[in-house]
Amino acid sequence: MMGSSWWKVAAAAFLAVAGFLLPVDADETCRTGAAYADLILCVVTSQYTDKEEVVLWMNTVGPYHNRQETYKYFSLPFCAGSKKTISHYHETLGEALQGVELEFSGLDIKFKEEVMQNTYCEIEMDKAKQDAFVYAIKNHYWYQMYIDDLPIWGIVGEADENGEEHYLWTYKKLEIGYNGNRIVDVNLTSEGKVKLMPNTRIAMSYSVKWKKSDVKFEDRFDKYLDPSFFQHRIHWFSIFNSFMMVIFLVGLVSMILMRTLRKDYARYSKEEEMDDMDRDLGDEYGWKQVHGDVFRPSSHPLIFSSLIGSGCQIFSVSFIVIIVAMVEDLYTERGSMLSTAIFVYAATSPVNGYFGGSLYAKQGGRRWIKQMFIGAFMIPAMVCGTAFFINFIAIYYHASRAIPFGTMVAVCCICFFVILPLNLVGTILGRNLSGQPNFPCRVNAVPRPIPEKKWFMEPAVIVCLGGILPFGSIFIEMYFIFTSFWAYKIYYVYGFMMLVLVILCIVTVCVTIVCTYFLLNAEDYRWQWTSFLSAASTAVYVYMYSFYYYFFKTKMYGLFQTSFYFGYMAVFSTALGIMCGAVGYMGTSAFVKKIYTNVKID
Repeated sequence: MMGSSWWKVAAAAFLAVAGFLLPVDADETCRTGAAYADLILCVVTSQYTDKEEVVLWMNTVGPYHNRQETYKYFSLPFCAGSKKTISHYHETLGEALQGVELEFSGLDIKFKEEVMQNTYCEIEMDKAKQDAFVYAIKNHYWYQMYIDDLPIWGIVGEADENGEEHYLWTYKKLEIGYNGNRIVDVNLTSEGKVKLMPNTRIAMSYSVKWKKSDVKFEDRFDKYLDPSFFQHRIHWFSIFNSFMMVIFLVGLVSMILMRTLRKDYARYSKEEEMDDMDRDLGDEYGWKQVHGDVFRPSSHPLIFSSLIGSGCQIFSVSFIVIIVAMVEDLYTERGSMLSTAIFVYAATSPVNGYFGGSLYAKQGGRRWIKQMFIGAFMIPAMVCGTAFFINFIAIYYHASRAIPFGTMVAVCCICFFVILPLNLVGTILGRNLSGQPNFPCRVNAVPRPIPEKKWFMEPAVIVCLGGILPFGSIFIEMYFIFTSFWAYKIYYVYGFMMLVLVILCIVTVCVTIVCTYFLLNAEDYRWQWTSFLSAASTAVYVYMYSFYYYFFKTKMYGLFQTSFYFGYMAVFSTALGIMCGAVGYMGTSAFVKKIYTNVKID
C-alpha cells in the first residue's frame, strides 16, 4: 500500500501461474470486501470521493495480556448496525493464517460526512449475555477495528474498585482525519458507561467527526510505532556490543588459526629435516593425520544434506524478507509479512534443492528422489504439523486463530504444486552442476581409529558450547522480536534485524571453524555433524530464553496461550537452529577444503 508494489505484482503473477489465483480486479476486491479466501495479495488505493462509503471492519476481541488469543468480535453478544451490504471475508492468505476475522460493523459511514451521536442497535441483556460481558471485563478484553486498514483499539468495559459491579462502554466516538481524498488518522473514544444488569436493553451508539490533517498518507502509520522502545539506547548498545564482539572474534580466530596453521605447514613441509622425536610428534597428532578421513561422507547423509539444503533456504528467505520489509514497510498491511514469507519461501525452493541435492551427490548418495522429498517437506511438515496441532486447541476454544479448512488446503497445494516442483528443479541443477566430489584429499578405504582425547574435546561438549557466543550476539534483539510478536508492539526496525543477521552469521562461522579445528587437531574427523550441531545449538539457548520471557515478561496463562506460545517458539527456534547449522557448516566446509588444499599429501 505504501511505496512501490513490485513484489506484490510479482507474487500475484507467480501464484496466478501456479493456479492459485483467478484473474480479479484487486482494487475492486479490496474495496468491496468481496469474499475471496484465496487472494494472497491485495493492493488498495485508499482514495475516496465525498460521501463515498467508508467501511468500519470489526476484527477480533481478546485478553489484553495475550494478543495471540483472539476471538471473533461478535463472539461476544455485541450487536451490529442495520446496514448489511458487505459480507465477512479474508483479504489475504496471511490474514487467514494469523486469525484476522474481518466482519462488517453495519455502521453507515461516508467520507467527510459527520454523524452525530446515533443509536445503531440495542442489546437485549439476559443472564447469559451478562455473564459473557462480565467474563470479558474481568479478563481485560480489548477489541480491534479497522478503517481503511488503520487499526483501532477499544476496551470492552471496566469494573468498579471492588470488582463487584461491571460496566459496558456503549458509545463509540470516532474522529477521522483526512488529507485530500485519503484517510490518514483514526481515533476512538469510548464513552457511555452503562452498568450490566439482566433483563435490560442497552443502546449502542456511535458518532463520526471528520477533521483535516497535515499528516501525509505515507506517514500515517508512524503514530503506531514506538521509537522510544525500539531505538532506545540499550538497543543501540546491544548492536554495538555485538559488533565489537564480531571484530574481536574474527581477529582472534584469524590470529590463532593463521599462526597455528603457519606453524603446522612449516612443520609438515620440513618433515625430512626433523629428528626422530619431532617427526614422531608431527606424524602422530594433528589435523593433517586425518587427511584420508576428513572428507569421508557424514553419517546419515540423506538427513544431513536435507538439513543443509533447508538451512540455506531459510537463510535466503530471512535475508530477502528483511530486505523487502526495509523497502516496503510491510508492517503497514495486515498479514503482509506472512504472505511475503510464504511467497519467498516457495520461490526460493530451488535453493533448497540445489544445496541439498549437490551435497547428497558429493557424499555418494543414490536415493536422491527420497532426499528431494525430505528436503522439500521438512520445514513445511514441521510448521504445518505444529499449526494443525494448535489448530485443534484453537477450535476447542472457538478462537479466531483456528485455521479454516480451505486455507489448509491452499497451503498444502502450495507445498505440492509449487515448492516440490521448484525443489526438483534445484536438485537436478545441483546434482549436475556441483554434484561431483572435488575433495583435495583421497578418502581411505578403511576409517582411521579415533584416539581418546580430553573430555572437553568430545563432540558433545563442543556442540553444547558452540551456541553460546552466537546466542550472546542476538539475545537482546530476541527480546525486541518477542515483544513485537507477543505484545502490542509493531516491529519496524528491520535495519537492526539485518545487521543482527549478518553478525549472527559471522559469529557462527567463526565459532564453528574454531570448534572444527580443535576437533581435527584431536584427530577426530567427524566434523560435519559437529559443525552443524554446534552452530544449531544456538536454537537451544533461544528456546531456553523463551521460557524466561514467558514466565517473567508476559502474563499468559491457560492451555491455549501456553500451547500456542511454546508450540510456535519451538518452530521458530528449530528453524533458527537449522539456518545457523547450515551457515556454520558451509563456512567450516570452505575452511576445511582450504587447509587441506594447501597441504602436500604423500
